[in-house]
Amino acid sequence: MLAGMSDFAMLSSDDLVTGEAVALDLPAASVAARIGSGLLDVMALGVVAFGVLFLALVASIDTDGALQHVALVGSLMAVFLVYPTTVETLTRGKSLGKWVLGLRVVRDDGGTITAQQAFVRALVAVPEIYALSGGPAFFSCLVSPRGKRLGDYAAGTYVVRDRVALRLPPPVPMPPALAEWAGRADLRTPPVGLALAMRQYLSRLATLDPASRQRIGAMLADRLAEYVAPPPPPGTQSWDFLAAVSAARRDRDLERLHRDESLRSRLVERDR
Repeated sequence: MLAGMSDFAMLSSDDLVTGEAVALDLPAASVAARIGSGLLDVMALGVVAFGVLFLALVASIDTDGALQHVALVGSLMAVFLVYPTTVETLTRGKSLGKWVLGLRVVRDDGGTITAQQAFVRALVAVPEIYALSGGPAFFSCLVSPRGKRLGDYAAGTYVVRDRVALRLPPPVPMPPALAEWAGRADLRTPPVGLALAMRQYLSRLATLDPASRQRIGAMLADRLAEYVAPPPPPGTQSWDFLAAVSAARRDRDLERLHRDESLRSRLVERDR
């Protein structure tokens, strides 16, 4: 059982984490899938490049050579930098090829990529994929555990398979004896690793032997105590303390989401 304690102590490198710190194992995309999506993206980029360069040529045909040069450089920047950055940012990590093959770019921590990360990926892709025919990207994907190309390393991203059926465990119930205390307690947000360890511990509570249940529960409760005030009533079992905090955080998050949704609905109705 001691060997299993590491499962509660850290996140797997391939885990995505939801707001309730539930690890979702979205496997990294295979090299073959990335090659397929890359080829589709290159074809799409070729169509965009043809259209942009044609428009730039038509717009600058009667100008001098300097302006034609500026139009060419601007067109290349729009094709190789602006276009892929905009697409991946607006689609939350997808492109035509990734959409067709069910892939998505995410941050290393599993979150949605930012415009800056999309730009870094596009910038590194110029020498990595287009100038060197994708050779560095191919070999980087082969040796990387997550199939990351050089642009992913520079941006702090990787590509996952997005079309994976996920089944979440049922939410942790609130211990009735701690409901009143949890409703008044000040709950600061714990680190993601600790929140995930709590969730995993509570979901496996019935399978742990009494000694391990007590030992691991006490360890997690000690770590969580610095994020909770006031402490739970004397005599509270560690697993009840963890369950109460987890349930209270979930309920407060749901209340906040409902308030935000209600506010958005009122604003939309007012603007009509």
